[in-house]
Amino acid sequence: MKALTKTTQSIKPADVEKKWHIIDAEGLVVGRLASIVANILRGKTKPSFTPHVDCGDHVIVINVDKVAFTGKKRNEKTYYKHTGYAGGIKEVTADKVLDGRFPERVLEKAVERMIPRGPLGRQQMKALHLYTGTEHPHDGQKPEVLDVASMNRKNKVGA
Repeated sequence: MKALTKTTQSIKPADVEKKWHIIDAEGLVVGRLASIVANILRGKTKPSFTPHVDCGDHVIVINVDKVAFTGKKRNEKTYYKHTGYAGGIKEVTADKVLDGRFPERVLEKAVERMIPRGPLGRQQMKALHLYTGTEHPHDGQKPEVLDVASMNRKNKVGA
């Protein structure tokens, strides 16, 4: 048996092994799904987690347009943006975003706000792949299916 040491192992970028995960987001709660995806992107699910290295995995999320909110959030949650001009604040509800042209932005922004800001966070966000339908072009990477709904009964609405 190896003796216990008091040194912390720090993984180097060349030693990182990235895997691919696929998640079906149909009926899943946005915030709960976003926190699970953010942890995988950062690499916090791995024993070799190093905060200053991109050691996370790639995550493919399909059926992003079918995510769910709990309570009245779908109609009452508002997203704000500013045009840069005086009085140029714009607001839109989550319902309009999900029914609009880019429904994947709801989950993308939720995950983005859980990832650290800066160059490392931008690099980790590139490993997130969101698709509105069930089709995706990443079959060659042989992604592992991750069943988020079975992790906790609260992860899925109506379960």
